[in-house]
Amino acid sequence: MTKQGWKIDGKSFTPTAKASIVWEDAHFFTLLVEDKQFHGEIVENGMEQGFLKVKINHREFIIQKERALDSLIAELGLDKEKVRKLHQLKSPMPGRVIAIAVKIGDEINVGDELLTLEAMKMENVLKSDGTGKVKSIDIQLQEVVDKGKVLITFE
Repeated sequence: MTKQGWKIDGKSFTPTAKASIVWEDAHFFTLLVEDKQFHGEIVENGMEQGFLKVKINHREFIIQKERALDSLIAELGLDKEKVRKLHQLKSPMPGRVIAIAVKIGDEINVGDELLTLEAMKMENVLKSDGTGKVKSIDIQLQEVVDKGKVLITFE
């Protein structure tokens, strides 16, 4: 049987020093590592999902116990976040195109700004929710578009 370790903020961690915890109540504790004291609290108890979110000296950490299944999932590549491939960006509302942040041939990633649409005197920045390469820009600056109009097509 392989020894199980810990993950702190998603990175494997193996303790190298002896540590102990003194609980003040169900949420607050003092962590003793060698000759140092660190004050902490449980911010979120996600034990059913296999994690604890703790704050130690005003810094937050997510702590998880590594399980044998975790390494198998990683070996199979199933721990990678699924990102959808973009095909088209359609207007989510009627409005006027006031800025286009991409050009044909640009590689787009999740969260990249695509364009700004003005609707009801508010500027709405449309960002990517997937990945792709800009094939065509199907609108012009200052063009008024209806809801559902194709704005950008991706390869």
